[in-house]
Amino acid sequence: MCKHLSSKNIFSLLLLAIGLLSCNNKSTEKQGHLVFRYNENANISSLDPAFTRNLPNIWPSLQMYNGLVQFDESLNLKPDIATHWEFIDSTNTYNFTLRKDVYFHKDARFGKDSTRTVVAQDFVYSFDRLTDPKVASPGSWVLQQVESYKAINDTTFQIQLKKPFPAFLGLMAMPYCSVVPKEIVESKEIPFRKKPIGTGPFAFQLWEENVKLVLRKNPIYFEKDGNGKQLPYLEAIAITFLPEKQNELLHFLQGSIDMISGLDASYKDELLTSDGELQKNYVDKINILTGPYLNTEYLGFQLETDKPELSSKKLREAINIGFDRDAMIKHLRNGMGTAANAGFIPAGLPGSNNNTGYTYDRKRARKLVKQFSQETGIQTPQIRVSTTAEYLDICEYLQRQLELIGIELKVDVLPPSTLLQMRAVGDLEFFRSSWIADYPDAESYLSLFYSPNHTPNGPNYSYFTNKEYDSLYVASLDVQDIEERSHLYQKMDSIIVAEMATVPLFYDKAVRFVQPEVKGMKINPQNFLYLKEVYKTP
Repeated sequence: MCKHLSSKNIFSLLLLAIGLLSCNNKSTEKQGHLVFRYNENANISSLDPAFTRNLPNIWPSLQMYNGLVQFDESLNLKPDIATHWEFIDSTNTYNFTLRKDVYFHKDARFGKDSTRTVVAQDFVYSFDRLTDPKVASPGSWVLQQVESYKAINDTTFQIQLKKPFPAFLGLMAMPYCSVVPKEIVESKEIPFRKKPIGTGPFAFQLWEENVKLVLRKNPIYFEKDGNGKQLPYLEAIAITFLPEKQNELLHFLQGSIDMISGLDASYKDELLTSDGELQKNYVDKINILTGPYLNTEYLGFQLETDKPELSSKKLREAINIGFDRDAMIKHLRNGMGTAANAGFIPAGLPGSNNNTGYTYDRKRARKLVKQFSQETGIQTPQIRVSTTAEYLDICEYLQRQLELIGIELKVDVLPPSTLLQMRAVGDLEFFRSSWIADYPDAESYLSLFYSPNHTPNGPNYSYFTNKEYDSLYVASLDVQDIEERSHLYQKMDSIIVAEMATVPLFYDKAVRFVQPEVKGMKINPQNFLYLKEVYKTP
């Protein structure tokens, strides 16, 4: 629907929907700096924090909800609804002390006061709901390490772990652990999906699915900036759902949306040089924000197989060293990313390995393929890689490179949902995938190779099994000291490299193109969108 309207009409419609236009003669243009507008081409499936499994759902949830703790742009933990916390080693217990000035968004269903303060019992309810099989939240795993939790009183929430787990507080910062009010969630008057209520800097206003979503400023939000001014600065957030990336770019260049995120093949050369700089004709017209992104893009082997090409470590090594990752990043990603030559853990996380794991060496790769052929009698090894259309260019590049060393790579393009389903049941022999850290600890990456996590029990889609690796993984969970834990992480990453368990492609970069009037936006390694301190100049 919206894609048939002009940019000006879309913007006018959104302003009208949120009631920003009064009966005076102020024009839409004069009001524009009060609204932040972005497009979500992947659509949003839920505004319930229990279903924040991907960025399209996470981004609006970050505006609407709060949890116990939060990350800053450098991934340092800081208070959110909890003012502070203490950890008792002897019992693996966290005691969180809550603020007394956090209110849920106003809603008539709360009664005469239209709101109420958040108390510890609200976190009990929210956690109960997260693990309730009837809710079927994909985030229930977040509480797997938790033995029990309870409200000591209105301002003290206690969590006891089954055993030490160093990364636990990072889990508590995930949107899954946001607080929601029981009486609103269970209200029969209006389904929570139709009118969700949280505590965040912006409150729900309206949602016409696949057309527009509007959030309004929460006038009773508890956070203030460094100068004591109440957040947020913006009056509203308006989200459209244009499905085509090229259409999204057109609207951005016309000024009807304020930001586009990510680097799509359809417009990367239009905006960027091969070195990752803005093209000359856009230097004074738009701004670019970039930063490390805790996302490893890779190709995974199905290792529990009788197919010789997959079970041969020699051939897996040939694939890993048979293409130039640096050239791939320059020509296919316009410099937006770092070649994954070191290992699976991205740079910047404790435990990442600075040693080169995959040195491009076409001559050695040919030799390994020849040895494989001599041992198996297979003159032309064949492997089929499954990918989505978004990464077809990378797989076709790999196809051309591997042909030069004697491997025939066939490329299957699948819909994202089909690829995910087939990967989950082990039906793909070689597949494109990525792993975005759920929390900033290398354990999140290393869990992909722990054998008890073989899919469907966990994210070990490759069915990788190594006893030494499993032993190190279990040992790392009991180590609190970050340096000692990092040493164990490096050992595990080295095993992944030595076994050629995957084909790491690149460590991603978060990329945002923004209008020059947008101020205060920061980028973070999780690529989360925080708008409470963003504003726009008139």
